[in-house]
Amino acid sequence: MFLFNDLAQIELVDIIEFLGTIAFAISGIRLASAKRFDWFGAVVIGFVTAVGGGTLRDLLLDVPVFWMQASRYIWCTLFAFVVVLCFRKYLVHLNNTIFWFDCIGLGLFVVVGYEKAMALDYPIWVCVSMATITGIVGGIIRDILINEIPIIFTQELYAVACILGGILFSILSYLNVDLIIIEVSTAFFVVLIRVLATKYHLKLPVLKGEE
Repeated sequence: MFLFNDLAQIELVDIIEFLGTIAFAISGIRLASAKRFDWFGAVVIGFVTAVGGGTLRDLLLDVPVFWMQASRYIWCTLFAFVVVLCFRKYLVHLNNTIFWFDCIGLGLFVVVGYEKAMALDYPIWVCVSMATITGIVGGIIRDILINEIPIIFTQELYAVACILGGILFSILSYLNVDLIIIEVSTAFFVVLIRVLATKYHLKLPVLKGEE
């Protein structure tokens, strides 16, 4: 019943958020599977990965936490769990699976985070910050819970990709580009940066201490 009520109020940004939630949840559950978590633990990791960034964003924006207002995010996580359960032989053993789902979730959540802040009439720098927080925090919490170094500190241009995506969203919005084009372009841009940065090992300079 609650699920049907949620579905009746879906907009385009909600669809983007659903896809991002599923993508991030799959990345979390897949990693939990590789660490041999039980079913409950895997679902928890998937859910935290999917909603962690949005939760911090909403707390900072002083608005109701999004996943506490609708049951669909739990359903998205459970769907992601079923996907991993059914195709675990392929997902768990593919080294680049988590990378692709993480990239997709990152790009989609940058859009969601930016639009959430924009709808509340926050300035551009806050919108970019919220886009970045929405994209990266879930993965940070996931990696801490499974005792891994957060990928934001070890992989190429992770948070930077979110910031650049937020800047692109700002520019296109200023130019009055159609919102759908902005959303698709921003998400694709973030994914493209992550792919190129990983392929060509593009990183920010390392801050070295005294030798």
